[in-house]
Amino acid sequence: MLYNTRSTMKNHEIEVKYHVAEIEALRIRLIDAGAKSHGRMFENNICFDNAVDDLLLSDSLLRLRIKNEKTTLTYKTKPDIGDSEFKVVKELEVGVSDFETMLNILSALGFHQSQIYEKYRETFTIGNTKLCLDRMPFGDFLELEGEKDEIRNLSQQIGMQWSRRILFNYLALFDIIKQRLFLSFHDITFDNFRSVKMDMKNFLPLFEAGEINTISEI
Repeated sequence: MLYNTRSTMKNHEIEVKYHVAEIEALRIRLIDAGAKSHGRMFENNICFDNAVDDLLLSDSLLRLRIKNEKTTLTYKTKPDIGDSEFKVVKELEVGVSDFETMLNILSALGFHQSQIYEKYRETFTIGNTKLCLDRMPFGDFLELEGEKDEIRNLSQQIGMQWSRRILFNYLALFDIIKQRLFLSFHDITFDNFRSVKMDMKNFLPLFEAGEINTISEI
């Protein structure tokens, strides 16, 4: 039996993110705008690739995420048509009941752990739009995910400047930081960044409005 695997827009993730200088003040603005909080959780994300880094070279991502004892496996890749105003990727995600077994399956298929990144995330919703306040090891960010018009309107409503949106993922942001600061570590963990001295304001001109291109855009 053949199943229909045609890609539809429901399999696409549409989002933008912003750097946040005062995360508690923004949280208050979100609540005032009618956002409903679904709680704050710690996430451990493990990225995988094969022996010749085919996923990295094709701007794709295979990720196993552990959050509040819940595990999900996600595959992301480039959309058929690019977008200069929003970060758009094809995304397939499925819940995983057994983390260790999934690790063994990926290993048996020839995948290895290529990178780890951590974050604390508080998730909100306003209507059909998901808003995430993320504390990364290198700074605080807001992600808005949903339909394009709603993302743009909500950005304005909560006081975010559209021209300062970021269209890259956290791995790409780290690549830039790592290169500029000559960091020797590869995983984006709070322990690794504990002794790193940096001012995010020095990097924002490189991040905002998608003004530069990097290998990892997913």
